Amino acid sequence: MFSAGKIRCCLWTPLVLLVLISHLAQGQVPAPRRLRFKVLSPSKLLISWKEPKGDFDSYLFLYNSTPGGQQREIVISKSDTKVLITDYSPSKDYTVSVLSVRGGEQSRPLQGRHTAGGGESDGEERTTPERLTESVGPPEDDNEISGVDQFVCHTEAIADIVILVDGSWSIGRLNFRLVRMFLENLVDAFDVGFNKTRIGLAQYSGDPRIEWHLNAFSTKDAVIDAVKNLPYKGGNTLTGLALTYILENCFKPESGSRLGVPKIGILVTDGKSQDDVIPPAASLRNAGIELFAIGVKNADENELLSIASEPENTHVYNVADFNIMSSIVEGLTRTVCEQVEQQENDIKQKHIPEKIGAPLELLTSEVTARSFRVSWSHAPGNVEKYRVLYYPANEGEPQEAVVDGSKTSAVLQHLRSLTEYQLAVFAVYANEASEALRGSERTLDLPAVTTLQLLDVTHSTMKARWNRVEGVSGYMLLYAPLTDDGDLVKKEVEVLDTVTELELDGLTPQTEYTVTIYAVYGEEASDPMTNQKFTLPLSPPSNLQFSDITHNSAHISWAPVPTGVTGYRIVWVKTDGLVTQEVEVGPDNSYDLSELSSLMEYSVAIFALYKEGQSEALTDRFTTTPVPGPLDLRSSNVGTDRFQVSWDHSANDIVLYRLSWAPFTGGDTKEVVLSGIDNRYTLIGLSPSTEYEAMLTAVFKDESESDTVSVIETTLAETTTIATTTTAARQAVRNLLLRDETTQSMEASWKLQDPRVESYRVSYAGLRGNHREESVLVPGVQMRAVLQPLLSDTQYKVTVTPVYTDGQDGLSVSAFGFTLPLLSPGNLRVSEEWYDRLRVTWDPPESPTVGYRIVYQPVNVPAPFSETTVGDDVNSMLLLSLLSGTEYSVQVTASYPAGQSEPLLVNAKTLFLGVSGMSTYQVRPNSLCVQWQPLLRATLYRVSIQSTLNGQRQEVSLGGGASRQCFYDLTPSSQYQISIHTQMQQLEGPSVSITDMTLPAPTQAPTELPATEPPPTIPPAKEVCREAKADLAFLVDGSWSIGDDNFMKITRFLYSTMGSLDLIGPDGTQVAIAQFSDDARTEFQLSSHGNKEALLEAIQKIRYKGGNTKTGRAIKHVKESIFTPEAGARRGVPKVLVVLTDGRSQDEVNKVSKEMQMDGYIIFAIGFADADYGELVNIASKPSDRHVFFVDDLDAVKKIEEQLITFVCEAATATCPSVLMGGNPMAGFHMMEKFGLVEKEYSTIAGVSLEPGSFNSFPCYRLHRDALVSQPTKYLHPEGLPFEYTISMMLRLLPETPEEPFALWEILNSDDEPLVGLILDNSGKTLTFFNHDYKGDFQTVTFEGTEIKKIFHGSFHKLHVTISKTSVKVVLDCSAVGEKSVSAAGNITTDGVEILGRMIQSRGRRDDSAPFQLQMFDIICSTSWASRDKCCELPAFRVEEQCPSMPHACTCSQESKGPPGPSGPPGGPGIRGARGDRGESGVTGPQGPVGEIGPSGPSGPPGPQGPSGLSIQGPPGAPGGKGERGEIGPAGQMGVPGSSGSPGRDGPPGTRGLPGNSGPQGRQGPPGPAGSPGAPGAHGPVGSAGTQGDQGLPGPSGTKGDKGERGDVQSQAAVRAIARQVCEQLIQSHLSRYNSILNQIPVQSATSVRTVPGPPGEPGRRGSPGPQGEPGPAGRPGFPGASGQNGSPGERGLLGEKGERGSPGIGSQGPRGQSGPPGLPGEGRTGSQGPPGRPGNTGTPGRSGNPGAPGAAGPPGYCDHNSCLGYNVGVQQDYGNDY
Repeated sequence: MFSAGKIRCCLWTPLVLLVLISHLAQGQVPAPRRLRFKVLSPSKLLISWKEPKGDFDSYLFLYNSTPGGQQREIVISKSDTKVLITDYSPSKDYTVSVLSVRGGEQSRPLQGRHTAGGGESDGEERTTPERLTESVGPPEDDNEISGVDQFVCHTEAIADIVILVDGSWSIGRLNFRLVRMFLENLVDAFDVGFNKTRIGLAQYSGDPRIEWHLNAFSTKDAVIDAVKNLPYKGGNTLTGLALTYILENCFKPESGSRLGVPKIGILVTDGKSQDDVIPPAASLRNAGIELFAIGVKNADENELLSIASEPENTHVYNVADFNIMSSIVEGLTRTVCEQVEQQENDIKQKHIPEKIGAPLELLTSEVTARSFRVSWSHAPGNVEKYRVLYYPANEGEPQEAVVDGSKTSAVLQHLRSLTEYQLAVFAVYANEASEALRGSERTLDLPAVTTLQLLDVTHSTMKARWNRVEGVSGYMLLYAPLTDDGDLVKKEVEVLDTVTELELDGLTPQTEYTVTIYAVYGEEASDPMTNQKFTLPLSPPSNLQFSDITHNSAHISWAPVPTGVTGYRIVWVKTDGLVTQEVEVGPDNSYDLSELSSLMEYSVAIFALYKEGQSEALTDRFTTTPVPGPLDLRSSNVGTDRFQVSWDHSANDIVLYRLSWAPFTGGDTKEVVLSGIDNRYTLIGLSPSTEYEAMLTAVFKDESESDTVSVIETTLAETTTIATTTTAARQAVRNLLLRDETTQSMEASWKLQDPRVESYRVSYAGLRGNHREESVLVPGVQMRAVLQPLLSDTQYKVTVTPVYTDGQDGLSVSAFGFTLPLLSPGNLRVSEEWYDRLRVTWDPPESPTVGYRIVYQPVNVPAPFSETTVGDDVNSMLLLSLLSGTEYSVQVTASYPAGQSEPLLVNAKTLFLGVSGMSTYQVRPNSLCVQWQPLLRATLYRVSIQSTLNGQRQEVSLGGGASRQCFYDLTPSSQYQISIHTQMQQLEGPSVSITDMTLPAPTQAPTELPATEPPPTIPPAKEVCREAKADLAFLVDGSWSIGDDNFMKITRFLYSTMGSLDLIGPDGTQVAIAQFSDDARTEFQLSSHGNKEALLEAIQKIRYKGGNTKTGRAIKHVKESIFTPEAGARRGVPKVLVVLTDGRSQDEVNKVSKEMQMDGYIIFAIGFADADYGELVNIASKPSDRHVFFVDDLDAVKKIEEQLITFVCEAATATCPSVLMGGNPMAGFHMMEKFGLVEKEYSTIAGVSLEPGSFNSFPCYRLHRDALVSQPTKYLHPEGLPFEYTISMMLRLLPETPEEPFALWEILNSDDEPLVGLILDNSGKTLTFFNHDYKGDFQTVTFEGTEIKKIFHGSFHKLHVTISKTSVKVVLDCSAVGEKSVSAAGNITTDGVEILGRMIQSRGRRDDSAPFQLQMFDIICSTSWASRDKCCELPAFRVEEQCPSMPHACTCSQESKGPPGPSGPPGGPGIRGARGDRGESGVTGPQGPVGEIGPSGPSGPPGPQGPSGLSIQGPPGAPGGKGERGEIGPAGQMGVPGSSGSPGRDGPPGTRGLPGNSGPQGRQGPPGPAGSPGAPGAHGPVGSAGTQGDQGLPGPSGTKGDKGERGDVQSQAAVRAIARQVCEQLIQSHLSRYNSILNQIPVQSATSVRTVPGPPGEPGRRGSPGPQGEPGPAGRPGFPGASGQNGSPGERGLLGEKGERGSPGIGSQGPRGQSGPPGLPGEGRTGSQGPPGRPGNTGTPGRSGNPGAPGAAGPPGYCDHNSCLGYNVGVQQDYGNDY
């Protein structure tokens, strides 16, 4: 037996061992469990394990691959139980060990081995590795929770499962990842499909949102992908609200819920709800929805029990933490699977057979010509859809429309008019269809145009305007004259449906036309609407006025015809009608008539000349003045028997003077005839002390005689000498003159040197009527007297008698003089007409006045007259405060001391301050819109609308640039008057009104479905958007993260934003919308909607899409599918894209966004919720603060709406759209694109070819002679030019650029009159800018000098011309040239064209143009661009660090050689060039990869005829022998001979007359003087040697020309262009850099390269005199003078009459030259090998040149970055969409 001690020991030993074992176990580190392998892809292996049970710090992971691998060791954190091997190779074996680490201790290893054919694990715990057959992506962060086999529900029962996930802040983003993994495992357990189990998901916090509906995905993978991308919401915990939300929104048929299918709801939450959950949970359960509640961490278990269905033990789950949620997956999925089967059995037991039947009560409504609505009552039972069958009763194929089973009406569209249709409506059930409900309806006639107006009628045009008809596809107009041959000239015009106004041109004046319009509906047309109207007769000139009338001439002027006149024909004839004279003049408005007869009445008629004929005559009469008599007849040198008379000439056509004299008291008269050039004569043989009267008459060329003037003089008395006393005879005064005549006075003066005279008695009396003689005494020392007051216009005899000291009278002397009449002012004219003022100006009369009286009064408006007076020194008056657009009668009267003159009258009219072209459009029952032609200088419009029935009135004030306004909330079928008052500063003009009637209210449909919310009214346009004209696209995020509620907010935002726009359609802003998720869906295109109402209605119909967020793919979709011409994109308008998104894109966005920005698209990015701000910045244009918007949620989007609309509308304003300049957006115009000078389009323009530019990688376009590239102004600048802008051009003049001036760029109006432009004068070396100022006056500024001359030297130059409100500044090659002042510019009309290179002497836009090269042409709406531009396109100025990379640039080095490109097309034979020295050998580079063979492209159409080929110029050949004498050159240009003048009298040569019209050819004149030397021409090819020519006379020495620039050689060796371009700048200031640049010139390639010749080089030094040249061609004939006899000096000659067409000049015209060879083929960019093209036409062989002398050795070659991808002649490449 054992003792008690032994027993005690035996009992304690096991306990001690147990304690020791337990202690050892506690100290051991727990080991990981269950090692698994998963092959994810051919290069990825996922290794996972299960965490140990116990405490540890981290893992130590060791693995090795065999064969050839080394063991690797990785320390892994405690939270990670997975490792992803990314360099996995399926051909290798992998040995893995995983150890737990705690402090310095390690657990026993968990080991495993994965082999190429399978897998195994070694160690204490062996597992069978899992081998996946599918390539699945790794879970997020390579972290897999599940370590057990997944349960899969294999039941055939299906269900609708909605998971409600708590997304509140208490979960946190880290734990939300675990929730996603739990949901993945949950979804993975079910067989998901459209006809299988459907799974939807909603997330909630403060507010719930649908992540995706039950019918969103049709595969399990799609649902799992959506779970992986489920965004975290954040917010409060309102579980009750969320339960109600899924009941109302998820378990609905429209959301994918199915009848007769089990409904399951699963709630996942981590906390207690902040609202009541019991009632909404009960509602769900009562609706038959099985509820499961899963609580995590802090969830309230009692709350979970109150939510879940019974039994609670299978429907409620509560776990302590998120990382152990995997433990409930299997139990949950098993329970759900069982409940689905149970519910399906219960449903089958309760199923009742479906009741079916036909629909009832068929009704039709809303009948039109092309559509009507069919309505019916619901059929019994569960109708899935209704099928409506319809077909014409007489014939035609049946058509059908299918609508949802919840609808009870359908609109049948695209029907034929006036056609009866048979109808049948079927109810379609799940497995069968009902009987048909039948009926019929007849469509109406096609709506026709109801009003056709013919207005704005001129002699050759009239405007047709008609009312808009809804639903038309267009309109067709027919018009013809109502004449016998009217049908022969009938014209037909078809226009779009948006056009309601058309100008008919080319009409015959004064002819009645009939105009007919049809509304066109596809292939059908409505009844016609017809109207007739007469065209106006050709407008005659007006306001014929005569001025400066003399005895033989007169000046006539008239108001010109506004438009269309080519000249005027002037006919004048004496009243007797014996001699008629006429002349044709150009579009002037004045003419001088000469060689008239004195005192003769003439009739004058002026006809306006048009292309169509001449107008009626404007006639009036005038009378020439009498011939003037000699002036200032006076006497002198008086003796006893003689005195001398002298006078001044009064005219230059006096040929004779007749002088006679006789004693005043009677006696014999003597007479002498003198020459017309004499002005003095001495009368001899007179009697002493006798008073004589000398009389003088002037005789003129036409034998008319002037009035006779006279002077009275007394000869001296003889003196008698007596011895004691000497008595002197009494004398008479001498040189009695009457002068300074006025209307009431004249001054008498005389001479007498006799000290005995005490006083003088001056007597005077009028000779008209009975006027008594009056006298005045003046002292003897005073020999003048002013006689006043006298009568006006009266002849007076004035007698002066000296009174001696002894009281005796001396001899009296008399003279005759006239006082002046009360003359009226002359030549009253009007100028400076304005809206409230005008200026009248007159010529002062010859009589001195004391002032003028101006009286004016409206002609047709009852108003009192106004009166004002001015002083005699004023001859102009500004009349203020006048009525706008009113004609005034103005009279001016001269005021004299003796009274008033007769008034001088003129009518004048102020400008009309008001709009024109006012019309209504978009007339609807409750709204109508009005549009007008705005006034250029208006600052404000006050637009009002008032009902003529009830006085309802609205008024709005608009800016001066507005041209339309819409009014809403009007009464249907009511007449309204719309009035517009135009304001300019403080001045307001009269109203312009129009009356129209709103449409009747539409008939409502009988069974209108109730709307969920009333449609909003159309919001008015914002002021900033009234001028917007753009193609605007919205790209809207429709991914699952948005949700239904937020998407509805997005549509409201779009509605509000689009409502801010003004005119929608082709004439305004076009809008497109696309929605994107996994892919993009175009909701509607740019051209889909032509008015705002239709656009806003379409926005409300957009439906939520759902899916992932693939923003990059969506942006590409917009570029390729929306901004295209086929989709309605327009050229020349801004293209704006607005992107809205709430999350980070799951694909690449940077590349496509950058491409669109570089192509000129303007992109705005709006982000909210979880959007990535950095990604928004990459998507949007720069600057980001203007193009990027971010808000926390969509409720806050209102905060940015106003600013977004402003920025978008500013970018969409056509006056200055936003374009990309130097990598940054700026306001301006890319003129190259607008003229079509881009690589994609230039080949369609005749006379344009592509060539290398200043660098080989820059494209340049050669405009050949007479290319005349033009575009309509309304397309280039639809809103006109800005008031301040900079013209930026990169150009090069060519050797063949003509010497005559030409316009680089100009804008012409519809009459081909220039409005604005830049002119280069190659001969004068000047640059001129011209435009019209704000008053409409033409202004020019010209720049010349050394700097400007550089542009004519033949290199590329960068030209900036900055036009501000006060000056024009020129900057050439980034250096300021000069600045000149101008007035502020007015705007331009947009009815003309813009042209490049038009020669100035051209008439209109259809003539010749100059050749030159254009590389760049932009107009920037800024005056600071010239100072910011760095001239990076010029080689001499390019600094790589400061300039953007060049287009198509590449990198290369001297040590490497790129892969060979594909062979280009064969070049034509070129002239053999000089052979250069062999260049240094380069290092051979590695062989590049061979490109893939590209697919065969379709055969392209034959290209246009290319310009003449060009060739390399070789060095000069050997001197040729003496050539034969050349033929006589062609005659010089024919002069304009004048008509033969009438024979004149002998005289010196007259002044040079104006040039006459073309007459018959005159006799050959003597040789003209040597002309100035011409500019040097381009070097031609070396000709063949000829025989020695005869020695010619030495030619005159030419003047030294300007120093030229080195020309550019556009060849493959592009660095030659760099050296020559830089040369011009570096010769003066950078000589040190010159050698280094020349050293970089590469060796000429040994292959034959056809190149474009450069411009001529600098002129050389003056050479020695050459041999005598041949006689030059005849000089240009001068203007022939009038042939006649020698006579007196002639007056300025008249414009000669138009003669017969001259005969051809001397010399015959040369034969037409042969066609040049085809243009040079270019080299394409490196690309894949294409198929061989079609053989081209054989070109004519070029002429071989003589071999040139060997060239100098070339410098070493170098690598040119710009030549890697360059441009060569004739290459066309496509670099993307220009839209």
